[in-house]
Amino acid sequence: MHHWNKFPHDNGAFCYPGKKLEAAWDILHLGDREAFPGSNELQDAWRCFHQGEFQQAVEKADASGLEGHAVANKATGIYATYLEDRPKRQIECFKSAIARAESAINAFPEDANSHYFHAFNLGRYSQSISVVKALKQGIGGKIQKSLRRALELQPEHAEAHTAMGMYHAEIIDKVGKLIGGMTYGASESDAMKHFELALSLTPLSPIAHIEFGNGIYLLYGDKKLDQVSDLYIKASEMEPRDAMEKLDVESALAELE
Repeated sequence: MHHWNKFPHDNGAFCYPGKKLEAAWDILHLGDREAFPGSNELQDAWRCFHQGEFQQAVEKADASGLEGHAVANKATGIYATYLEDRPKRQIECFKSAIARAESAINAFPEDANSHYFHAFNLGRYSQSISVVKALKQGIGGKIQKSLRRALELQPEHAEAHTAMGMYHAEIIDKVGKLIGGMTYGASESDAMKHFELALSLTPLSPIAHIEFGNGIYLLYGDKKLDQVSDLYIKASEMEPRDAMEKLDVESALAELE
């Protein structure tokens, strides 16, 4: 593994030593519904994730075997999305997470996050190579299948609802409502339903607001620019609870400049 870029912000507020991690767990993982890990090794991996030490999080998770798939795949995906500025290495990160997730699906088929982080990294990979190209490769169907399974296993998985909303919105944006609906099962109303549910489940999540705004813009363009801006403003004003949310908030601020 090459040396990853460092988290570029102060992470002092995102340290959860000892029992502080478990005390904050339900709040930190309201979006992905991940269960608190029983092993000290995986707890340490998640501590690294929340502090923005993404490479260390992956290394510690992988040292624990495939049971660390969720933290390894979340850390890889968030790092590649926000901090990897080299396109080739960004794609390599997504591919490594996709492969790990495929193994996790086989090993833990009843674990919602085996499926969710498969879809998450496939989605980010699709955006990195272009959504249209990804659809031609059949990736859209894989994303939809994994998200559906994640939501069957965990209906209150807010991050999966957000991702499903983006699935519908991006397809409609790229191929239109008619082809999107007939070929990929994409629906404007379903997109809005998933975005709204994610927001109701995690009202203090920056990414739920940001992606809702992105989805609305893909579906309606400038017609609903005021609503998009409002969602970004709300995200930018939130107090981040870990490194991931800090990166989300900073991305919202950058869009508003």
